[in-house]
Amino acid sequence: MRVFDLAITPLRELNSALHAIAPGTNNTDFEVVNPRGSHAVAVGIDQPVTVDVRGSVGYYCAGMNDGGSVTVHGSAGPGVAENMMSGTVVIEGDASQYAGATGRGGLLVIKGNAASRCGISMKGIDIVVHGSIGHMSAFMGQSGHLVVLGNAGDALGDSLYEAKLFVRGTVKSLGADCIEKEMRPEHLQKLAELLERAGVENVRPEEFKRYGSARKLYNFNIDNADAY
Repeated sequence: MRVFDLAITPLRELNSALHAIAPGTNNTDFEVVNPRGSHAVAVGIDQPVTVDVRGSVGYYCAGMNDGGSVTVHGSAGPGVAENMMSGTVVIEGDASQYAGATGRGGLLVIKGNAASRCGISMKGIDIVVHGSIGHMSAFMGQSGHLVVLGNAGDALGDSLYEAKLFVRGTVKSLGADCIEKEMRPEHLQKLAELLERAGVENVRPEEFKRYGSARKLYNFNIDNADAY
């Protein structure tokens, strides 16, 4: 394991090491200590490495992750796991705005709360939030799953495409073209799988409600003009 103390090591050294690993190398475990709110920690990983961050980070942590496993033993600033392609990112604390934005794949787990616009424009990422989420979450969500064990703020799923949203608590309001939908067996099965992968225990899929697109805003229709 390589340990990087960001109190004395330039962040560029860490990020260079994370995506410059030669094939067959055993050096795939990294620990980051004293992040002290550093920005863009573990960005651009393109190898199946493991990164443990001991403390809280600033914005864009684990952005563009493709195959890595990143755990932040603290909280994360805006844009955590933005545009993630694959792999796993776990935030042990809270996450700020637009967590998982434009994510195309992989799993993002937030064990605390997530602020506004969680999952904005998600394109295939799976996001599980153990706490609650803020307003405008899953705005223009195209595909993937957003699972919330707590409550959701205003305008959930505004202008939603085909992302699937599951909320266990209350929803303050639904955004344009987002409606509650039937929870079918295939949705319960997928939700059970996501809860297990996210380390959620003693919670049943049947406790959630599913939300999705009413599909009225895919193409402009004058009768729906007020909803745009």
